[in-house]
Amino acid sequence: MIASQQDSGVHSETYDAVIVGAGFAGLYMLHRLRGLGLSVRVYEQGGDVGGTWYWNRYPGARCDVESMQYSYSFSEELQREWEWSERYAPQPEILRYANHVADRFDLRRDIQLGTRVEAATFHEDESRWSVATQDGKTVSAAYFILATGCLSNARIPDFKGLDRFRGATYHTGHWPHEKVDFTGQRVGIIGTGSSAIQSIPIIAGEALHLFVFQRTPNFSVPAHNASLPPEIEREWKADYTNRRRRAREESRNGILTVIPERGALDDTEEARRLEYEAGWRRGGISFMASYNNLLLDQASNETACEFVRSKIAEIVRDPAVAKLLEPHDHPIGSKRLCVDTGYYETFNRPNVTLVDIRSHSIEEILPDGLRTGGKDYQLDSIVFGTGFDAMTGSVAKIDIRGRAGTTLNQKWAEGPRTYLGLMSAGFPNMFIITGPGSPSVLSNMIVSIEQHVDWISDCVSYMRERNLVVVEATKSAEDHWVTQVNEVASSTLYPQANSWYMGANIPGKPRIFMPYIGGVGAYRQICNGVAARGYEGFRMTSGGHGAIPVAAE
Repeated sequence: MIASQQDSGVHSETYDAVIVGAGFAGLYMLHRLRGLGLSVRVYEQGGDVGGTWYWNRYPGARCDVESMQYSYSFSEELQREWEWSERYAPQPEILRYANHVADRFDLRRDIQLGTRVEAATFHEDESRWSVATQDGKTVSAAYFILATGCLSNARIPDFKGLDRFRGATYHTGHWPHEKVDFTGQRVGIIGTGSSAIQSIPIIAGEALHLFVFQRTPNFSVPAHNASLPPEIEREWKADYTNRRRRAREESRNGILTVIPERGALDDTEEARRLEYEAGWRRGGISFMASYNNLLLDQASNETACEFVRSKIAEIVRDPAVAKLLEPHDHPIGSKRLCVDTGYYETFNRPNVTLVDIRSHSIEEILPDGLRTGGKDYQLDSIVFGTGFDAMTGSVAKIDIRGRAGTTLNQKWAEGPRTYLGLMSAGFPNMFIITGPGSPSVLSNMIVSIEQHVDWISDCVSYMRERNLVVVEATKSAEDHWVTQVNEVASSTLYPQANSWYMGANIPGKPRIFMPYIGGVGAYRQICNGVAARGYEGFRMTSGGHGAIPVAAE
């Protein structure tokens, strides 16, 4: 039931839950809460559903998880009726899938598009959130749920002179909806992360000349993308229930693959080379599953690094260019492994120039190009593949105030603090889907999204059955979890990389490893155990001042 009232002249609506974001997390969260009989409103700043797949329309945009696994599992009918066309789905197809889900489950009537949430405040006397949108409206909700995504806040570094550039500028994470034609243009792309690695071969095929400005080379492996054979799809669907279960419960990253039983140094050099060759031919991020200790043991990891470097040297004909493309500053896999189609081969094209900006950073953007190392490059367009303020960036853009008016940005000033990545102490009834402190970006995102949405839905159901109004993570549980996340991370090679996992791409952002590395299977067991013990580490009350805790720390 939605009630309307006048509050200081501002029209206000009351809901059981407000969700921020209509990507895969927001869509499924809406579906589940509606199934519990809750009134729900979803606010989405984009012009349609789809989240990251609505914004990231850059040339070559494609998922790095295979299509048969990058899809919802909550509906048997949905997963059997939808047919994927390629091994790795391209962005337009994934966006069509998101729209199909929104239509199939009649979700659009509860989604308000083109609406940015600007502020949210918890009122302790009412045990409710007031949520303000940029159109001047404020609504009230018992639950405030952030489905804002981990990679949705695109950033462009503050380059001197950027405002004076006369050509066109683009960010891979905020691409125009219409086709961008680079034919006959001198194009510069800044950055060589995943988005750039996917788009560079496409842009190079159109541009008169492409200049790639690289600060940090990345490891990338071939996707070997192709049409999805009908027999493969039939095979998956015939065993979907079992395969989905194994991906959720047995894997580290929510992607079903062969689990190796050997470490890299258990094999001879020749056997190891054959194993890596098999992984290279197989393609995709499963290359990291060649051995079971590649992210635990430095010497073992270096064998995989050397293999990929040798492949780069083999593919790229100019030895000097190949050397620049070979990463040496981080273990392979400590940044999310890139998956490409013809990336290294692109540097053999006569119209592609690699420019090293590590030794000479970009000095300024000029009206007709840019200057680095004292040399000017004439450009008609600039593409920024400069990444995102990951994990916390989209949350930080909302003025969120919890108990005693404390803002979430104040609390997270030294790095994000959560319990299980689901809640943050001092912010009652506010849930975060795939937030910092959960596997999130280290996993198949849809597997992690479904797990969080199901957990949150079960928690809300538990509370409603017991007439409980407020749930909040306790500080001691949160402190213990943050320590555990950091301890698990420090036992691996991940913190050795200056990655966006650490916030290293944002000047001034605290260097804290944000995702939980223990794996989706282990994490699921932890979350299930917490719920089975009466939501251990959460305080649940009947609401209001002086309410009696029902489940304490």
